[in-house]
Amino acid sequence: MPSVSFYFQVHQPLRLKPYSFFQIGKDHHYFDDRLNRNIMQKVANKCYLPANRVIRELIDRHEGSFRVAYSLTGVSVEQMVKYCPEVIESFIDLSKTGCVEFLAETYYHSLASIYDETEFRQQIHKHTRMIETLFGQKPTVFRNTELVASDQIAPIIESMGYEGLLAEGADDVLGWRSPHFVYQRPQGKIKYLLKSYRLSDDVAFRFSNQGWNEFPLTAPKFASWVHKISGSGDVVNLFMDYETFGEHQWASTGIFEFLRTLPSEILRHSDWSFLTPSQVIQRYPAVSELPFNRVVSWADVNRDLTAWQGNHMQKSALEQIYGLGEEVRRRNNPTTLDYWRKLQTSDHFYYMCTKWFSDGDVHAYFNHYKNPYEAFINYMNVLNDFREYVLGIKNQLRTIA
Repeated sequence: MPSVSFYFQVHQPLRLKPYSFFQIGKDHHYFDDRLNRNIMQKVANKCYLPANRVIRELIDRHEGSFRVAYSLTGVSVEQMVKYCPEVIESFIDLSKTGCVEFLAETYYHSLASIYDETEFRQQIHKHTRMIETLFGQKPTVFRNTELVASDQIAPIIESMGYEGLLAEGADDVLGWRSPHFVYQRPQGKIKYLLKSYRLSDDVAFRFSNQGWNEFPLTAPKFASWVHKISGSGDVVNLFMDYETFGEHQWASTGIFEFLRTLPSEILRHSDWSFLTPSQVIQRYPAVSELPFNRVVSWADVNRDLTAWQGNHMQKSALEQIYGLGEEVRRRNNPTTLDYWRKLQTSDHFYYMCTKWFSDGDVHAYFNHYKNPYEAFINYMNVLNDFREYVLGIKNQLRTIA
């Protein structure tokens, strides 16, 4: 009996305000409160609230047969609580249905899994406590920032007690294998749920593309593609940003009607079902071990880390922010720690990217910088202030180019 597993990423970063060299030493508040409020409220009204209403309608209509999973970053939740608490209430309402699973991830949507294992573990613990407090669930499945996964990261997640790890179904990692099965870490127990990126991206990136040869994408057409997996797979993992619904794909494209109709079309074949990631792990055994011969993410055509560390600016900024880890932890100051962690959010480094993406227009949608160089200079000015005047570390590199 094959299944569909729907997973949605919910994330909005805290964007930095314009911060010049001349503000260093004088201004220690780094975030653009008005911009962050405006964007969060806009996305809430265009995506989170209407999409949550549709999900609730589907759960009620299908009497529990429709199920989904979310991961909500801590920085997003903080903004929801501050700027649009009705969004949090709508997620709490969904959690009470018993048909929605909340996954663990890094609280600050960081790349700590690559740079700082201690920080990585602490952010996961902080995020898990938030999920337990808000939704009364203890996550058993982990979703790393930007679906980053590797043979080095999986053992850490397994050692923390998680049973499953979401990852990108990258072709070079899979080889001859299909993403439509459950796999297992070599010499370990944790199971991998792999994103079916072609089907997921048909919705997330190509839905409104009138130049696409499959346009328009209807629910019956998409369901027919999913049903073709019967006999050659156990699960179709549809992983995507929640902003797909109403923000990346506007309501006028018909994306909400597509979402309303799709479950019925999938369930039209009685042998199909919807499962959350933890249910997938419980139902389907791993068919084989799967080694990750490189670090994989779900970003752009390369599905690697070059979107965040592909140029000198990004590498320099990442090395410098994570290089402060031991000093920040030593001070044990909650406010300083929180600021440092908010400066780790992966979006800051994404804005510095100079490469071309096939999905670049979607990812650039919320970019408030004119170009990657402006993003780098602004970030380094903030970082220099944080390092020199918050931490008191003098005589460090002040170069911003």
